[in-house]
Amino acid sequence: MKHSHDFEKPILELQQKLTELKEQASSSTRPSAFKAKIRKLEKQLQETQKNIYSKLTAWQRIQVARHPLRPYTLDYIKRIFTNFIELHGDRRFSDDHAMVGGFAKLDDESVVVIGTQKGRDTRENIFRNFGSAHPEGYRKAIRLMKLADKFSLPIVTLIDTAGAFPGISSEERHIGEAIAVNLRDMFPLRVPILSAVIGEGGSGGALGIGIANRVLILENAYYSVISPEGCAAILWKDRTATPKAAEALKVTPKDLLELGVVDEIVDEPPGGAHGDHAGAALLLKNALVAHLAELKKLSHEELIAQRYKKFRILGRFIEIPDEDSMEEMKKTTLSP
Repeated sequence: MKHSHDFEKPILELQQKLTELKEQASSSTRPSAFKAKIRKLEKQLQETQKNIYSKLTAWQRIQVARHPLRPYTLDYIKRIFTNFIELHGDRRFSDDHAMVGGFAKLDDESVVVIGTQKGRDTRENIFRNFGSAHPEGYRKAIRLMKLADKFSLPIVTLIDTAGAFPGISSEERHIGEAIAVNLRDMFPLRVPILSAVIGEGGSGGALGIGIANRVLILENAYYSVISPEGCAAILWKDRTATPKAAEALKVTPKDLLELGVVDEIVDEPPGGAHGDHAGAALLLKNALVAHLAELKKLSHEELIAQRYKKFRILGRFIEIPDEDSMEEMKKTTLSP
């Protein structure tokens, strides 16, 4: 496995042993003699993958979400949807290649699918701007969403971005305004909106296409208001505190589900989506189809109300004072 992380080394070692054993079997005059050993090693590999990935820390899960071999938006579109016709441009400035979208079929359902797209190598990353969209990317996205609304087509968005592009060109063309308009204009859309965080869900860059009736997240993805590195630099003034920041930010799927930020965690194949693109796509497709079938039962008014309520209640909390604060409150209350 290329681009493996330190915690994946036991998996890599077993994969190498399995490959070597299969090569020996293929060149042997008695390949059947290796079957038992191969099955045993395959079982050991599956158990090791399951054990390691079930115990990942928040920071390790973020590293998996950023794995360069993970399937990206166009990889999922290719495997999940059919008849994809990409549409281009925001009709104001230009076409942003970090944001892709168009008409497609999800089984027999016509939809509009939109997502942020990263690159595999240096050339493609430059072309895709590393998956960080400019204002024209978000303006293209909302243009396609309004087109979907006009023709009563459900909207599916796939989120995988470290955040919107923060450069001078973005500021000159008003990135904050572009994202804010998307947040405002997605709420009154009369069609079902289904979002899935497939890798990185970075701040407003993710939320700009994430105002949905249902928000799904893959098992090894994350959704956060700021990167752990940025949080560590601000709060601890030390980037070595990144793992600590990742835990404090509550960005993992399990945390997000408990907080009500996402509606479902979509399982990934053993060892992560980067090891099995087809398997990951099938699991995501099944989840999208199931949720879309439920959302289609709702009226236009119910879709709008449900979407509004979902995001309106985010951020509510109950503050429980610590012991020192309680003692201080008692003194203040009892004092004449």
